[in-house]
This record gives sequence, C-alpha cells and structure tokens, in this order.
Amino acid sequence: MLYDFHCHTYLSDGELSPVELIRTASINGYTAMAITDHAGMGFLEDRFRELRRDIQIATKYWPIEVFMGVELTHLPPEAITEAARSAKSAGAHLVVVHGETMVEPVPAGTNLAALRCADVDVLGHPGLLTAEEAAIAAGRTVFIEISARRGHSLSNGLVTRECLKAGARLIVDSDGHRPDDLLTEDKARRVALGAGVPESQLQAVLIENPQLLLSRIRS
Repeated sequence: MLYDFHCHTYLSDGELSPVELIRTASINGYTAMAITDHAGMGFLEDRFRELRRDIQIATKYWPIEVFMGVELTHLPPEAITEAARSAKSAGAHLVVVHGETMVEPVPAGTNLAALRCADVDVLGHPGLLTAEEAAIAAGRTVFIEISARRGHSLSNGLVTRECLKAGARLIVDSDGHRPDDLLTEDKARRVALGAGVPESQLQAVLIENPQLLLSRIRS
C-alpha cells in the first residue's frame, strides 16, 4: 500500500499533466493520491473543472484512487481560513497548506493558522515545528507531513521528534514535481526511517495514518 497526498502537475509548477502524473503514480504502485497544485484564492473552480475530467478518465481504467486537492501557498496567515473554506466549496477534497519550510520565505504564523483551521487536512513541510504546534496538531485532525522533497526535508528529524512526543499524526508525502520525485514503497519507508520514525511506528506513519486521512477525504 502506497499513499501520497501532495503532488503537483503543470497546472502549477510540476512537469507532468494530470494524466501523466496519475499514470506514473499507478506504475509506482500507488493505492491513492491527491493532486494538490499551488493556489491562492483565484481560479480554483476552473482548475478543478479541468482536473476532474482527467481524474475520471484515468481512474476508470487504472487501479488507483485520485482526489482533487490544493496547496495553499505563501498566503497571509490571516487569509488561510477563508482560502481553505473557498477551496472546499469549489470542489477540493483535500487542502494542504504550504508550511513554514526552511527554504522559502513563508510568513511566520502560517503553521499555527493552518493547524487551527477546520478545513485544512495536511500541513506540508512545516519547517521548525514547535512543541506547541505539534500539540495543537495532536488535538485536531490535521496531519503533519514528512517531506520527501529536497530542501523541504531538512527539518524532517525535528518534525518527527516533536510529533511523536505530542502524539500528532505523521504521513510521508512526495511533494512531487517531476516523475522521479514520486514515491515507491521502499522510498517512502526510507524517508520515514531517515526522518527518525522508529520501526515500531512505520505501520502507523505509512499505512494507518494515510488510511485515516483517506477515510476523512471520502466522507
């Protein structure tokens, strides 16, 4: 079983079309995935209209479950609640917030705003996640990402440590922009281990937590 809830196409800054991305993921053995192109507040309905048709065709013939999502990127923290609500209203099954990664100038306060928003499902690459932020995540239904993407993965060890201490739910995502960014079962396992996930927690991080998120999306 292989899950990935953070991937990009050429609808934002990825290299592949939606169908090409889904096909590549299917070959890699994905069970389920979400396409989460970058967005602010504009063009959501037009983007989902195009994406919906490609997903319907691809999943009709290939054994993979695909969901429409969005990654809310570089927004003022005060706008995240409104943007996440708008994305869900426009048709998003999943909302990822572009967290306070160490390699981009994300506004301070983004992590907290995302974690406090009922319409946010995943906090992506949260950077120097604090104990307070991990505790908030543990008390809510926001999943915290261990990122397989270069640069964003620099703080994976700290993110894992704080989430395990607080009891927050971790998942591994590719943040894939290119075909070779996508996960395989072995790559996902190695990313989790490299981030400091103990062997005893691999089942939860790689299978159980993604399945919990999947159940939430389906409902």
